[in-house]
Amino acid sequence: MDNPFVFNGYRGKEYFFDREKETILLLQHALSGVNVTLIAQRRMGKTGLIFRLFDELKTTSSTITPIYVDIFATRDIAELNHTLASAILAAFPESSSIGHRFISMLKGLRPLVGIDPLTGTPQLQFTYQNPSEKEQTLEGLLLFLEKQDKPVLLAIDEFQQIRDYKEDNIEALLRTYIQRLHNVRFIFCGSKKHMMADIFSNPQRPFFASTQFVGLDAIPSENYAHYIRKSFSDHDRQIDDEVVDFILQWTRRHTYYTQRVCHDLFALNLPHVAMADATQCCSRLLTLNEPYFLQYKQLLTSGQWNLLIALAKEQEVEQPYAHAFLSRYNLGSTSVARRQLQTLIDKDLVFQETTKERSYYSVADLFLLRWLAREY
Repeated sequence: MDNPFVFNGYRGKEYFFDREKETILLLQHALSGVNVTLIAQRRMGKTGLIFRLFDELKTTSSTITPIYVDIFATRDIAELNHTLASAILAAFPESSSIGHRFISMLKGLRPLVGIDPLTGTPQLQFTYQNPSEKEQTLEGLLLFLEKQDKPVLLAIDEFQQIRDYKEDNIEALLRTYIQRLHNVRFIFCGSKKHMMADIFSNPQRPFFASTQFVGLDAIPSENYAHYIRKSFSDHDRQIDDEVVDFILQWTRRHTYYTQRVCHDLFALNLPHVAMADATQCCSRLLTLNEPYFLQYKQLLTSGQWNLLIALAKEQEVEQPYAHAFLSRYNLGSTSVARRQLQTLIDKDLVFQETTKERSYYSVADLFLLRWLAREY
């Protein structure tokens, strides 16, 4: 029996829940040629939303070719070129006429084209004599998309990664190339809100005011609760209302964690899910991840680790440098705590959330937060 709760990857719109408004909004922007900046916490479901949009485009419009590229692991323009070229080749297989033209175009850029022994798909590796050739390759890849008969929607995930590139001019370079494109629309996705906001809303940066912002928040409790109850009942299972409320509170309606808990509960194949089943399931998930969490302790100083524990126990901290907070957990001086917090943010262990009402800091990995609060 298929598990209706998917927490890893995208399996089709029949397994996709909610986000109707965001899907419609992104579809409208794509059809009208508006570039978008999509910002959400990591594992909030932005990548799934992108593929849901791609599904919708295939259903409602045959005039746009969607391409997805994740640049999280890239460190410079050379790796960006490799990742982008691989994504284009995946969208236009070598066996197709466009794919054949793409391979022909690549030959002018002198790539090494090999075959993956496991998948049988072409693998690209570029060689460069100087930095200018890297820039020319990037421009050539984008111009290839520009010259297609149909418009292209290029979704670039974890776009804030370009801020860590070795090249200092990457933002200006990309902006220059993109400004010349009329047949390519972009969705710039990112999980580091402050970095993404700085890239696209700072008047001193090249991408200032060049896109429409779209945010992705937690799914409303009422909607999520209905979905969970219905998913169980559709498979002749019963789940108590208090259990559903507990799950949504414990996972804070964060898409990945909510789906993971529900997935594991559903996998138990129980006719009736009670509170004890849910609490045991959550505890088991934390225990399974314990070896992974303990690695952080080896990578952090004792002060950083203690600050992480303090943030986990509080769940959300609006004033991390306040005397009351620092003294409650023996975290030392304000200057020391400031350095330690910045390190945790740089390591993606802590994020800062800003809403209309307030701003606060929290542990980024919710399972890590729950484990720290339980163990310490």
